Amino acid sequence: MALVECCDVCVQYGAFEACRNVSFSINPGDYVCIVGSNGSGKTTLVKALLGLLPVKSGKILIDKIHTGYLPQQHNIQRDFPANVREVVLSGCLGAGGLFYSKDDRKNAMFQMERLQLLEIAEKPFSDLSGGQQQRVLLARALCAAKHLLVLDEPVTGLDPVVTDELYSIIRKLNQEDKIAVLMVSHDVRRAVQNATHILHLNKSPVFFGTSADYQKTPFYKTMSHVEVCETHLGYCGDDCGASHIHIPGEYHYD
Repeated sequence: MALVECCDVCVQYGAFEACRNVSFSINPGDYVCIVGSNGSGKTTLVKALLGLLPVKSGKILIDKIHTGYLPQQHNIQRDFPANVREVVLSGCLGAGGLFYSKDDRKNAMFQMERLQLLEIAEKPFSDLSGGQQQRVLLARALCAAKHLLVLDEPVTGLDPVVTDELYSIIRKLNQEDKIAVLMVSHDVRRAVQNATHILHLNKSPVFFGTSADYQKTPFYKTMSHVEVCETHLGYCGDDCGASHIHIPGEYHYD
């Protein structure tokens, strides 16, 4: 039985159609990455799946209560006045009511041990590095995640070493602990390396299938080229269609 069923979903902000006619499913053990350029509807779709945004039309089937969610970093309060243990434990709220049970506390301890956070359990969350904070927030999301973990660009702003560590943790959760993953990613190369399936959005889906099949499409070539251009400052040659100074963050397409 699918963990997520998304059928012809459309989401609209006023007169602006953010995503349209989106259909895909997530089965137990899947690792699905949503890719696409800025403004393609990736985060909007995730919020609609979780019930954080209303859908204009279509149908979504998902167990929101038992789905762990790690939002984009700019939506997270980094100076939250609590220690690591309290932040992780707060992930249990919603599944079991307004008060923590003994099982909730055991779950939080298990997630902290799982992500090697026990040594800093009493440390203030605001005193942690960006990588440590993200690991704590992942543990918090896991408190709610029985079968599905939803991550919205979880490595944005992290250094390469911490990024590798976080991807390794997520891969282990998927492959060894059998937690299905739905991740929004701006890094298409890592997406195809880690995910079993790719959903490429341009408001509506342009591709949904296996990572292996996605790498054979022109969409993968285009997105890979965009990433290369984004990371370099200098002159773009003939492969970008012209010779001019390129500014990081400016999208170029073949």
